[in-house]
Amino acid sequence: MSDVTDSNAHVSRRRFCAGACQAASGATLATLFTACGGSPTSPSGGGSAPLGLAASQFSSGRVTVPVAGTALATEGGAVLVESVAGVFLLARTGTSTFTAVEGICTHEGCKVTNADGDAYVCPCHGSRYTRGGTVVQGPAMASLRRYTTSFVDGVVTIAL
Repeated sequence: MSDVTDSNAHVSRRRFCAGACQAASGATLATLFTACGGSPTSPSGGGSAPLGLAASQFSSGRVTVPVAGTALATEGGAVLVESVAGVFLLARTGTSTFTAVEGICTHEGCKVTNADGDAYVCPCHGSRYTRGGTVVQGPAMASLRRYTTSFVDGVVTIAL
């Protein structure tokens, strides 16, 4: 009889340990998922708004973007440019000056689609960048790649 009792006790301990490990694993995963989504600048935290899209053309290693009819028509305006050459964040910083940076977050490769004042905001984890692409708030650690721009006859050209 004692063999049966020991056998049942052994199975019971095994089940208990397996259940405890599953519970601990679940709690760990839940903590990781809430850590990524819990940023005050994530979509649930508010504070940022989607950037408008601007039409573009790609030719000879350059992306051209007409300014008329976009947020770029006024100083301080910014747009998202989706092109066959890549995704760019384009901002008007002066009467005839613009900045263009890569539109893919350096943290986990999400498309940066939002802005909050003069900051670009990644909607995935809340990383914030200046209009020049410098990180001002993580989790991203690396700046966005910057591109040279020129402005002639109402069209911004991004040199790749």
